[in-house]
Amino acid sequence: MKYISTRGKSPELSFCDVLLGGLAPDGGLYLPKSYPKFTENDLNLMRSMSYQDLAFSIFEKFIDDIPANDLLAIINKTYTADVFGYNRSNQNPEDITPTLKLKDNLYLLSLSNGPTLAFKDIAMQFLGHTFEYVLNKENKTLNILGATSGDTGPAAEYAMKGKKGINVFMLSPHGTMSPFQAAQMFSLHDENIYNIAVKGVFDDCQDIVKAVSNDLQFKKDNNIGAVNSINWGRILAQIVYYFKGYLSVTNDSSQTVDFTVPTGNFGNICAGHIARMMGLPINKLVVATNENDVLDEFFKTGNYQPRSPNDTFQTSSPSMDISKASNFERFIFDVLARDASSLTDYWEQIENGGSFQLDKNNMEAMSVFGFISSSSKHENRIKLIKKFYDEYDVIIDTHTADGVKASLDHFSKDTPMLVLETALPTKFEKTVLEAIGKKPTRPEALVNLEKIDQKFEVFDNKTSLVKDFILAKK
Repeated sequence: MKYISTRGKSPELSFCDVLLGGLAPDGGLYLPKSYPKFTENDLNLMRSMSYQDLAFSIFEKFIDDIPANDLLAIINKTYTADVFGYNRSNQNPEDITPTLKLKDNLYLLSLSNGPTLAFKDIAMQFLGHTFEYVLNKENKTLNILGATSGDTGPAAEYAMKGKKGINVFMLSPHGTMSPFQAAQMFSLHDENIYNIAVKGVFDDCQDIVKAVSNDLQFKKDNNIGAVNSINWGRILAQIVYYFKGYLSVTNDSSQTVDFTVPTGNFGNICAGHIARMMGLPINKLVVATNENDVLDEFFKTGNYQPRSPNDTFQTSSPSMDISKASNFERFIFDVLARDASSLTDYWEQIENGGSFQLDKNNMEAMSVFGFISSSSKHENRIKLIKKFYDEYDVIIDTHTADGVKASLDHFSKDTPMLVLETALPTKFEKTVLEAIGKKPTRPEALVNLEKIDQKFEVFDNKTSLVKDFILAKK
């Protein structure tokens, strides 16, 4: 399996090279040269598999430069009940990503049983072990530079803390995360973890990461890697739970399902798109946005027009306060039949502060991928958090509430709908308290998290400051 850049001007690479490199040298994102296909018979054979075996059956199609026994060992080390063991009632921690039935054909896919209580643990824990394995084999070190709107940062830092040969430099928008999210990151005092709060919004942080990665000499000299979903390893690990969710709610592999995905940077739903391309019988992929509804507008009109930082709203689902979705480029690459030249022309317009409009032919081409969308607002979140608590005795977080709203907008009683859970509600307890009049229960180990001393730097929105900091600390 070889990987190519969406911009078409970088050499084909193996999985391990893509894993360590992050962004392609031409500024594009890596994708497999072709998607492996699974048949109906393959899916039926998967029904009896554990999560670990299911992951291996998928990963081995994409990873041919890690010996099979070593890959299986990494998977078995990653996906354990101890790591993904924050068990809620009626859920088996051995399932890793259990489904919770709410009513006929409506399910939550529980993705937040990991150490930072967010779906990103599922991919990030795999990345942490795989990074360490590859770096040890190649006798290399890695300086990871990432950006977070709230959940990527904690998941990355918990996965990488104490890992040999790895430093983490994590950028976050100053003052916009929930107190719980900020405390998860800033309370870590491990010597290889560096937190930088940038005066700006998430898109500013993401732009700095890309600017550093696009300085190819700096990237090479300082062994810069990525943990954001621009890293293909993140997307790959997320594909697995689409298969797991599908197999959990169907009895026959001729059935189709719908998935609704709270969407910020487009990485999570991009994994669903790839699962569908691999043969998973997905009917609709529902993009759920908050007030920052750039993607909702695109799927309704074909016009992609990211907002400026000043026009990006700060909302009660802050991990989705994103107006320029990095992984969207991967999807458009497929919409354009992998025409790298056209893709590059579009993204030059975006990077110059503009927009693009798909023509009629491309809109028709896009229709075959099954995407639809909806947006949500604060009042929707409050209403649905209360509704789910009253009707199902289930407390959902604000981002999952955005997903629920979109799922109900597009729900069909004849097709199973799985809403991808984003995080546990304790991470956003202020809004949950507003909705139901009480705070959600926290895991005992995190009860006094905000009282731990917090360690972070505050920087102006300048790439040069981040570069200087990396040089001083690496």
